[in-house]
Amino acid sequence: MTHHFLNDTAVTTASDKVFVDMRREIVEGSIAQGSKISEPELAKRYGVSRATLREALNRLESCYLVERKANIGCRVVALTAERLIEVYQVRSALEGLACRLAADNMAADEVQSLKQLLNQHLQTQRVKEGESYYQEAGDLDFHYRIIKGSKNAHLIHLLCHDLYQLIRMYRVQMGMVGPRVSKAFDEHLAIINAIENHDGELAEMLMKRHISASQANIQTKFDGYQSVQATQNEMAN
Repeated sequence: MTHHFLNDTAVTTASDKVFVDMRREIVEGSIAQGSKISEPELAKRYGVSRATLREALNRLESCYLVERKANIGCRVVALTAERLIEVYQVRSALEGLACRLAADNMAADEVQSLKQLLNQHLQTQRVKEGESYYQEAGDLDFHYRIIKGSKNAHLIHLLCHDLYQLIRMYRVQMGMVGPRVSKAFDEHLAIINAIENHDGELAEMLMKRHISASQANIQTKFDGYQSVQATQNEMAN
């Protein structure tokens, strides 16, 4: 299933195509996080001029997926624990607000459609078996629909365009498995019930708690990765 986050940019120019392709590859990890970007190599790979590639890189920089540093050049953003904390602080505040607004502004048919979406996801074999959920389009679409349901254009732009690709990068590359999957479903259902009951305060609190659990899940993976790296370094010495 293709979801909105991968189709929010109209592809009308060569620069658009490079931007969309690179964004997907960075988010999914095909272009490694923290890797140095070679303009000549990428221009050749995508069959475009250096100028066209730079246009795409400028847009990727505005999405926080690449960064330029003096005397270093252009690199894909690195997924660090420090950046995770900063990004999820912003995400918690903004998505919590989106949830509060959705409780007031989502139409009854939109809420029912969202409930049906969750029921469909619950029937998928991968979710039943506790496999990856954050890498499924459904989880992203759930959050997307609530954000759109806020009916606040500025908030939608901030979450779905400016910041969310970096959030997606964390979620896709460090998604959850096992017990966290069923817990996330329960959290989603509770959020929807609060929205349906027009309880904005509860909806906001539940979304913030849900995002905090997501952050903790990713942080655990970071800690495990760093522990393995430290052990490997000790063995090498």
